[in-house]
Amino acid sequence: MSANWGLRLAVLLPALWLVLFVAWPLLIVAEISFSEVVSAIPPYLPVFGWSESGPSVSGNVENYRLLASDALYTASLLTSLRIAAVATALTLLIGLPIAHGIARAEPRFRGALLLLVILPFWTSFLIRVYAWIGILKNEGLLNELLLALGLIDQPLTILTTEWAIHLGIVYAYLPFMVLPLYVAIERIDPALREAAADLGARGTATFFRITLPLARPGIAAGCLLVFIPAMGEFVIPDLLGGPNTLMIGKTLWVEFFANRDWPVAAALAVVLLVLVLVGIAALDRAQRRAGEGLA
Repeated sequence: MSANWGLRLAVLLPALWLVLFVAWPLLIVAEISFSEVVSAIPPYLPVFGWSESGPSVSGNVENYRLLASDALYTASLLTSLRIAAVATALTLLIGLPIAHGIARAEPRFRGALLLLVILPFWTSFLIRVYAWIGILKNEGLLNELLLALGLIDQPLTILTTEWAIHLGIVYAYLPFMVLPLYVAIERIDPALREAAADLGARGTATFFRITLPLARPGIAAGCLLVFIPAMGEFVIPDLLGGPNTLMIGKTLWVEFFANRDWPVAAALAVVLLVLVLVGIAALDRAQRRAGEGLA
């Protein structure tokens, strides 16, 4: 009997946590997205209210119509999708050989190598981004190095460009790509590579025909862990990309704090959440089909 109660409690506590701190806040945001903006505190009219005649509902869909008709929100969403996709692809290209090298290293060295991967997390995220400002600015370390080597005649404008945003996202989220890739590659049976070598396959062929297909779950997990936060990133585009960078995170911040239009900002957050969930569902379905094909 006590074992059953312990099992129920182990399931109930995480479920309660998800309801209180995930589902309930999302429902509040969804409710605000259907409300009307007013000059008050908080700056919106509640959808569900109570009057003398009983409960009342005052919601509308004008906020979503505004998102569909205003080119600003469409442009910021498309820019965020493009930057997040490119940054995720770059992170995968860099993280895959790193994870493969760690997984194939001697067991006594793997712990130290993994420690080097997660070592940047010991420093504040904001401080690390500010450090890149000192590296990428016109008088920064990178330009001074290139000038000293004679590779350029005048400083390059790297800061406040889209490339600086890509660099910041890749640097910040690289561990989120490396760790799941490492786990997926490390679990591959070494006998499969040995069998491929016995059949005459070279290292490159073994990697692309055996390691890469079997590492698909890690690739999918790493891409999701990088793409989702990169879509809503605010600090990196704001500091490294400059004031003219149009991304969904910056647009949300402007609507919430500058314009104080909470209903439109909430609607934008709901749309972003739906797009991310649709993408996750599509990726999960593709992974299931790929797994069935391998089986």
